Amino acid sequence: MLELEHARKHFGGADGPILAVDGVSMSVHSHELLAIFGVSGSGKTTLLLLAGGLIRADSGTIRFDGSDLCTFSKRQRLAYRRTKLGFVFQGYNLAAGLTAEENVAIPLLLRGVEHRDAHRRALGALDDVGLLRRSSHIPSELSGGERQRVAIARALIGSPKLVLADEPTGNLDAQTGERVLELFSALLRERGAAAVIATHDARVVRYSDRVLGMRDGRLHEPELEQRVAVCR
Repeated sequence: MLELEHARKHFGGADGPILAVDGVSMSVHSHELLAIFGVSGSGKTTLLLLAGGLIRADSGTIRFDGSDLCTFSKRQRLAYRRTKLGFVFQGYNLAAGLTAEENVAIPLLLRGVEHRDAHRRALGALDDVGLLRRSSHIPSELSGGERQRVAIARALIGSPKLVLADEPTGNLDAQTGERVLELFSALLRERGAAAVIATHDARVVRYSDRVLGMRDGRLHEPELEQRVAVCR
């Protein structure tokens, strides 16, 4: 589904260029849940941004279903993100002044789905994550776990083929994080979507089909007994 070959990305820094992703090659298969472990600054988030078409690689290729994202126009990249992908962020990225229902409906409205249908489907998505009764609440009225569940509902409402999740449990306590992981993985399996989860939460291993480590912009395959420790 998703293939990166020798992808590189650097950013300017006060002391010179910082190579955030250093020649990464990887594949993500349909229905696969891939976990990428690494400490802060290892390049995980940049890798997700490249895969999501939010930034361009300096070199290498990134293909989704055989199409090279590096050749996409701005409009094609926008369509790719809106129709093929779902995003889950550590900071939730919910619109503060909108209700849970309105936040979840946004991806469908951006696609041109009729308002009534988009909101009907948003309520169904919130029901799937156990938050139907909280649909009229704005983010500040929700707990961290509830906000992340709203974010998951929003990511999945458009039936994406691939979900990119950046530290989805990073702002949650241990018990809430466990519940969110269990719900997230179950919904992904149910819908047949693939996912890449960038994380330092060792519990993600139990829900993953495959685990990769990331260090200094490069991927490596940790041994089974090292998987829990790779993020430390």
